[in-house]
Amino acid sequence: MNAVTEVRPTEPLRLSMHGGELYFVPLGGAGEIGMNLNLFGHRGKWLMVDLGVTFGNDTTPGIEVIMPDPAFIEERKADLVGLVLTHAHEDHLGAIQYLWPRLRCPVYATPFTAAVLRAKLRDDNLVEPVEIREVPMGGRFEIGPFAIELITLTHSIPEPNALVLRTSAGTVLHTGDWKFDPEPLTGPAADYDALRRVGDEGVLALVGDSTNVFVPGQAGSEADVRKSLMGLIGRFRHRVAVACFATNVARLESVARVAERHGRHVALVGRSLWRIHDAAKATGYLRGLPKFLTDEEAGFLPRDSVLLLCTGSQGEPRSALARIASGSHPEIVLEEGDAAVFSSRVIPGNERSIALLQNQLHALGVEVVTAIEEPIHVSGHPARDELARMYQLVRPRVAVPVHGERRHLVEHARLAERCQVPQSVVVGNGSVLRLAPGRAALMGEVQAGRLAVDGSRIIPIDHAVVRTRARIMHNGAAVATLVVDKDGRFKADPQVTVHGLVDAAGEPELAAEIVAAVRAAVEKLPTLTRRDDDQIKEAARLAVRRLMSAVRGKKPVTDVHLIRV
Repeated sequence: MNAVTEVRPTEPLRLSMHGGELYFVPLGGAGEIGMNLNLFGHRGKWLMVDLGVTFGNDTTPGIEVIMPDPAFIEERKADLVGLVLTHAHEDHLGAIQYLWPRLRCPVYATPFTAAVLRAKLRDDNLVEPVEIREVPMGGRFEIGPFAIELITLTHSIPEPNALVLRTSAGTVLHTGDWKFDPEPLTGPAADYDALRRVGDEGVLALVGDSTNVFVPGQAGSEADVRKSLMGLIGRFRHRVAVACFATNVARLESVARVAERHGRHVALVGRSLWRIHDAAKATGYLRGLPKFLTDEEAGFLPRDSVLLLCTGSQGEPRSALARIASGSHPEIVLEEGDAAVFSSRVIPGNERSIALLQNQLHALGVEVVTAIEEPIHVSGHPARDELARMYQLVRPRVAVPVHGERRHLVEHARLAERCQVPQSVVVGNGSVLRLAPGRAALMGEVQAGRLAVDGSRIIPIDHAVVRTRARIMHNGAAVATLVVDKDGRFKADPQVTVHGLVDAAGEPELAAEIVAAVRAAVEKLPTLTRRDDDQIKEAARLAVRRLMSAVRGKKPVTDVHLIRV
């Protein structure tokens, strides 16, 4: 096959930016699903497409938000002409409130995306105003050496756009997230005529979504989901809670229509649902629907006349549905005979949290229905037939798969080859791909790491505190305090506390054994060695770790405090 999968240039990276070269450099979203940050370089200027986040998991304790490291473009921010957003999902715009102060470039977005972004910036109290320039659906505008056209596609959120980037070196189509939904319910269907027209003009490269490359057929339509929900909700006689992705405005509208048909009132339960509701209403969506109720108002309704639209489809511990299931929500309860409908997919990595939530609901006697039992969710990403149709319409000379793990990118490259694309190039975060002139070629790599939001600060994901926190989570932590004289003789028994491995009150013999081990390790040292603080600390640290390894099979992160008197 023609796909370039493992090229490692041997010469130092040399970027010529003032001729006719056209570069593509992903700093996030290539080799992973989420955290998108894409750069296009031409004639000395850079254009950024999307700036998103991903989320932490069990391997990153205390870290909820992770985003790409923009160091490469931050060093060149004087040449960064703008940031264009393809749509309003978190993995495409969620890092702006954290990273925009480092970049300070104009942000271009269609009205709904701009409304969502403004709400996020208000909620996060970003002091400096971000320059947001609204562009219409299907609009055309110029940013530096890039002439940009938006092409309307469909996705699981309003106003998803493919970007046509016209340059003196050739035209690139960056698809963003998309699918071909014949009945999207909210917003127009995909603009096939525009795609065909651009293909007729000639497309150098297509940079495209790979998420569902292993899924045969087509993604499915929101209209089909509405029909399924209409039949399903009619089966229930008491309260119904529906969990879905808050950004799926078409799903919000479907739930409202279904509730209206069955004589129910819809309450939005969860802050992010209200944020999306307000952005949608402000930009012309969700019109002609009954008023959505608050969770407080819903608490006064009879069980058979309420439908709760909740956040928490992924089992997020602070989400509305999780609080309802745990009995900690101040306004809403679910009880035996009620139903919970998960109109969503399971995002990889969230299986445990979702299972925990659903088990809690089952324990309450709530009937749980998921997309496994009923056709109540469709993906927002293209399956194989849709990918093939896109290539038939656009006919690029080069395919550049993104928005997928490595296996997705490689399979997408193979599919593009079967669709008669002359060349496919598999990139990773930090890859520098020269699209023109000549045959597309990987030129080298630039810095592409990950940053983490750790409380009120931003740190590298491989920062020592994150690594230590992960070690403590798996191995526990110990603190030993030693009081000795100038010759290293103990003036009192060592004090040792082992967190997460030893219950000092319930295991006094083990606690005493640890103290004895520390004392013995230090007292074995020669007198001259005991006059060295570092030598004493290391002996005590090793004593704790060796004993805990022997009795618990764990080596705790151990700190030793030494006091000389």
